[in-house]
Amino acid sequence: MPTSWLRVVLASMLMLALQPAASLADDARPTSSGAQILEQFSRQQAQPAARTTTIADHERQVIMFTIGAVLLLLLISTASVGIAVAVFGKPLFLVHMILAGLTVTVAIVHVIVGVVWFFPF
Repeated sequence: MPTSWLRVVLASMLMLALQPAASLADDARPTSSGAQILEQFSRQQAQPAARTTTIADHERQVIMFTIGAVLLLLLISTASVGIAVAVFGKPLFLVHMILAGLTVTVAIVHVIVGVVWFFPF
C-alpha cells in the first residue's frame, strides 16, 4: 500500500515540474497571421530545387540510340534462335523465350522513353 502512494506522489511532482515549462513554451511562440504563413510558403516554392537536373537533347538522342541498338541486337538474336529451333530442331526453346521477353521489355522501355522525351504534349 505505501508503494502505491509513493508512485502517486512522484507522478504528481513530475507533472507539476513539467507544467510551467510547457506553459513557457506556449508563450514563446510568435503570433503570425495566415497571410504571413502563405507568404513564407510562396517564397519557398519560388526557389528551384537543388537536385533538379536536365538532360540535354544530344544526351537523350545518345541514350535512345543505345537502347535502340540493344533492341536491334536482341531482335536479331531472338530471330536467330527461333529459326534454329523451328528449322533445325535445336533444343533452345527456353533461350528463345527468354530472349523474346527481354526484347519485348526493351521495346516497351524504348517506346516509353521516346514518348516522354520527344513527343510534344
